[in-house]
Amino acid sequence: MIPSLRKQFNASFTPEKYSALLQRVDDACGTHVQFRVSETPCFFPRALIEGMVRNGKELIRQLVESAEYREQSEASIPAEFRVPNEPEHPMFVQVDFGMVRDAAGELRPKLVELQAFPSLYAYQGMLARSYISVYGLQERDQDSGSRASTSDGQKLKYFLSGLDEKSYRELLRRAIVGEHDPESVILMEIHPQGQKTLPDFLLTQKMLGVRTVDIQAIKKQGSQLYYERDGGRMPIRRIYNRTIVDELQRKKVNLGFDWRDDLNVEWAGHPNWYFRISKFSIPYLRHESVPKTWFLDRLEQVPHDLQNYALKPLYSFAGLGVVIAPTKEDIEAIPAAKQGEYILQERLHFEPVIETPFGGTKAEVRVMYVWLDELRAVLTIIRMGRGLMMGVDHNKNLEWVGASAGLWLEG
Repeated sequence: MIPSLRKQFNASFTPEKYSALLQRVDDACGTHVQFRVSETPCFFPRALIEGMVRNGKELIRQLVESAEYREQSEASIPAEFRVPNEPEHPMFVQVDFGMVRDAAGELRPKLVELQAFPSLYAYQGMLARSYISVYGLQERDQDSGSRASTSDGQKLKYFLSGLDEKSYRELLRRAIVGEHDPESVILMEIHPQGQKTLPDFLLTQKMLGVRTVDIQAIKKQGSQLYYERDGGRMPIRRIYNRTIVDELQRKKVNLGFDWRDDLNVEWAGHPNWYFRISKFSIPYLRHESVPKTWFLDRLEQVPHDLQNYALKPLYSFAGLGVVIAPTKEDIEAIPAAKQGEYILQERLHFEPVIETPFGGTKAEVRVMYVWLDELRAVLTIIRMGRGLMMGVDHNKNLEWVGASAGLWLEG
């Protein structure tokens, strides 16, 4: 989206550099990255990134600071997954935007969805650094890789809110480890070795010393959780929660503890907020960036132009269950008792803003936030695609699509 940088990058791209990028990323992670990494980073104007950061903060605060919404969102938390000792605000939030042209032809970021749940906090900075290093986007390293100079002396950045490599690592340490010894802190996931996000788990351990533990290996004695390691019991004082409830239910995972127990453990990312700030939130939001959205069970009349809408289940990840341009039969197939678990949303027609050798490509921008003393945007994740949706399944056998990093000019 910065024409000069895009033209320069495309002209200098080689398959050999891309292969070197993939190898660099795998080496840094200590495992093969299974999801597709795009051939290119994305260059964004500073004003556009700052606008999305601002919009995201406004949306998050609109929900968190509303006593009325707090009461309404009680219904979003299933009784069997309601965890005690919920804090006043979430610790991790992701807000996804797509680029859409308004009636005047101007590009505007529009909300795709938001989720109070961790994302690739350890992986994404490494990916941005790898793009910069392998493709030679800098004249020299500065601030341990958090900045790079373009040929005309402007600074390329990827951290937000004034962060650099050192301050970001410290922020993440405070959020995930807190005041504990990393040995007593775990990253909790379902079958972590089989997850596509395993690279992020491994990088989290490298960065912070936090081990990844399968949720099925966790046991309880009294109010204390522990897992077995090296023939002994390791007490768990704090949990960096990466467990998706939807996946727990689909896989019928049996646990050694109950989410409702009043446990002697701290949560780095309290599980209740996964439900409170989610697709459930979107019908309650009032903001220029939010597309029209209704709960399916509160829809007075099914629109006649369903080709302009998307049908989405409330609690699924990676686009599972989403139907673009649903038919009336798709809607009628959902039992009345389940309709409250779906939203019907105005369909966003993403503008293909990234010029590639294969034509214009769409980009979805995720702004990642960490909320400790203040709500701070920290990084972006970019998903590039030319398919009907941005997920991998809708962009099979395509090049210059997939996971990418956002780089922006400081001045």
